[in-house]
Amino acid sequence: MNATKQISKAKRPYLHEVDFMRLFFIFGVLLNHTINIYIAAMAADSNSAAFLKNIRLMFHFSRNGFLLISGLVLTLNYYDRHDWKTFYKKRFNGSIWPYLTWNFLLLSLLVLIGGTHFTAAHFKIEYYTLVIHGSSFHMYFMLLIMQLYLAFPAIVWLFKKFSQQHLILVSLSFIFQIGIDLVIKYLFPQLDKSNWPYWFKAMSINAFSYQFYFILGTYLCLHYKEVYAFLQAHIYQVAALAIALSFGTIVYVQWWNMGVLGLSYDAATSPHQPYMDVFDTLMILTVFWVGKQYAQWREQGIPLQVEWFIKNGAKISFGIYLDQTLGLVLLERLLNLPALPSWGVLLLLPAGYLLVAGCSYLFAFFCYRIAPFGYFIGRPQWHPFQALASKE
Repeated sequence: MNATKQISKAKRPYLHEVDFMRLFFIFGVLLNHTINIYIAAMAADSNSAAFLKNIRLMFHFSRNGFLLISGLVLTLNYYDRHDWKTFYKKRFNGSIWPYLTWNFLLLSLLVLIGGTHFTAAHFKIEYYTLVIHGSSFHMYFMLLIMQLYLAFPAIVWLFKKFSQQHLILVSLSFIFQIGIDLVIKYLFPQLDKSNWPYWFKAMSINAFSYQFYFILGTYLCLHYKEVYAFLQAHIYQVAALAIALSFGTIVYVQWWNMGVLGLSYDAATSPHQPYMDVFDTLMILTVFWVGKQYAQWREQGIPLQVEWFIKNGAKISFGIYLDQTLGLVLLERLLNLPALPSWGVLLLLPAGYLLVAGCSYLFAFFCYRIAPFGYFIGRPQWHPFQALASKE
């Protein structure tokens, strides 16, 4: 796995496993957010709420997986290009404007329908806060991705500068990630951060607190054949350990974090923990292996509907993330209509998840196919300002 395999400028084969991973991880993110809606709709002291709280971290690897796949796709498309001016124009025009627009539209929607802390009287300051902090509608991800865009030329330089030490680079990045999360978990709560700039105290929008997953994404792209060969030889051990750590999150949260350390539930389920780094990495590698199995299955012939769903879903995965709040708000309102016991709400989880995933997919696909709505998902069908647009 030490050998350097840079991406050729020649035409590359289409990696269908990447399509699978993009869709798998975004649907995993939607599942996490759907579970949060269900927990909020249940009685806080109910067994049903406790059950969902206990299993919530089992699916949390999908967030870092989605960050990793973003780094992988950037590497796949831009590693051997050096026109960073065009890169920045294209990537930021496809992210800043949707980010600003969705924050505005979603804030307007919640002010209109009511029932939240957002108000028309404070719209300007609330909108400004949302944009600067990425603090609502799960928009923190957009701030992370834009930071990745800024840092990506440096990542490329790093991998090319140390072209024979890629495995060392990714190993050091992992050690650094463990160190970062040790500091976040054990030191940060003891510090007075009241006068710190927001970016330094809000780890959810600080790209350095996720740096390993961006680096690993680049490594997987450059060495995907070697990584797959390694996984093919050791998949039973890797997958078994990933599954064991998945169930281990229940004990980790309840016994160690809340029992021994006395952490609150929110702190106990933070993604910034060394345990989660190990678990997430193993699970992401397992999903990578599964993606390769999908690619091989596709070559042998799969139902056209399955191929269509995954291929198009990968194209609109960014849009699915952006528009997910529409489905989540709809689900939240629907769950508040009937007076169901908590166990009854729990039974509706599969239906609620399908509602959120279906709405998010269909709306993003509509925007992808119908001009000019591609603008809302970072895939505009036309560019009114050609000076600000660039074609791949």
